[in-house]
Amino acid sequence: MVPREGRPDIVLLIVTLILVTVGTVMVYSSSSIMAAEKYKDGLYFLKKQIVFVIMGLGLMVFLTKVPYQKLKKLAYPVLALTLIMLAVLLIPHAGVRAGGATRWLRLGLFNFQVTELAKVAVVLFLAHYLTRKAAQLKDFKQGILIPMLTVCFLIGLIILEPDFGTSAIIFLIMMLMFYLSGTRVTHLAGLAAAMAPVALWLLMRKSYRMERLLTFLDPWRDPGKSGFQIIQSLLSFGSGGPFGVGIGDGMQKLFYLPEPHTDFILAIIAEESGFLGVALVIGLFTVFVFRGFVIAFRAADPFGTLLAAGLTMIIALEAFINIAGVMGLIPLKGLALPFLSYGGSSLIMSMVAVGILLNISSYES
Repeated sequence: MVPREGRPDIVLLIVTLILVTVGTVMVYSSSSIMAAEKYKDGLYFLKKQIVFVIMGLGLMVFLTKVPYQKLKKLAYPVLALTLIMLAVLLIPHAGVRAGGATRWLRLGLFNFQVTELAKVAVVLFLAHYLTRKAAQLKDFKQGILIPMLTVCFLIGLIILEPDFGTSAIIFLIMMLMFYLSGTRVTHLAGLAAAMAPVALWLLMRKSYRMERLLTFLDPWRDPGKSGFQIIQSLLSFGSGGPFGVGIGDGMQKLFYLPEPHTDFILAIIAEESGFLGVALVIGLFTVFVFRGFVIAFRAADPFGTLLAAGLTMIIALEAFINIAGVMGLIPLKGLALPFLSYGGSSLIMSMVAVGILLNISSYES
């Protein structure tokens, strides 16, 4: 493995720093009034977000210094730790319950969302396992059955939280990594066909999931309840116009749009910076994903390729689902917008992913 002048991908780094900076500013803009009302401190969320940014940057810098090949040794321990943490969430009163789901563990400074670690753990595990078993990947039983069952078991624990959306994301990442590793397309097609009825059953089993789908199709059928969030989000986009009403001057954050600093932060960006601001955010994510896959296909070895592609796919899917959801293009899913939304779990694990990507980019084949 030959270092590429010992310098990581500068474009990916700059894009990440811009996104984090924009996110920090918009967290303050979208949350200050709510924080002042609820906590008597308009800087409450900003101060916590700055701590998360510092922690994330520290981990990112650390991981740029640790050769990514050494992460192979952590693949199984990190996966085991993740499975244990997911299992702990199923113990009554062990986790933090919010919004009808138990997805967080108390870790002192903040509540940690275990599924954020699960995404990275699955990518690391699959990258290591699939490169180690590269010669057997054409054989379903010998090559992909074990990793598939392992990941599906983890997905099962996540569904029990419940968290259908994250489960779907992890399944899609698994399929992508199987494909990139050289698994037969017929095996992947068969796996997708087998999982489709299961996904449909899970969708129809819970009334709130069907309600989200129906609300997506017609948010005005119940504008005061199920359709309230997306209608307020669309009003934000409509109010912003080409250039927005100005940073800090938006109205939807004044207790109209629920959780404006988390899942719907793009709606606040749309209102306050207009089409221009939204286009900038989408453009930055497009560049990020492009550079991520460039890093993947220029990696020094198959492990680096799979690891970089999987980590890039995490950011790509999360960004797409959040952006499309708040725009009303797909059903809403309570998912943070990477680097921009308030929250320690998402930001820190996204920065971990960037640190690994930057490390991989420091090497060439």
